[in-house]
Amino acid sequence: NYKTQGCCATEITFEVENNILKNVNFTKGCPGNTIGLASLLEGMEVNEVVKRLKGTPCRTDTSCPDQLACAVQQLVLER
Repeated sequence: NYKTQGCCATEITFEVENNILKNVNFTKGCPGNTIGLASLLEGMEVNEVVKRLKGTPCRTDTSCPDQLACAVQQLVLER
């Protein structure tokens, strides 16, 4: 579980199997956007997730996609 900062979603959960993102779920946030985002990312390689989403702004300099990229980077790639 990853506690977000600076975006509408409060938490992101996901799994990684063989470097592939699975079971992405956002707590709170804009349902259409977060459900759609999760659906598009299912099965994507984690490095590609970070490459595509890192730095995406919304109301501030971060966003739900950016926070997911931060979570993947922190919890998976920096181990």
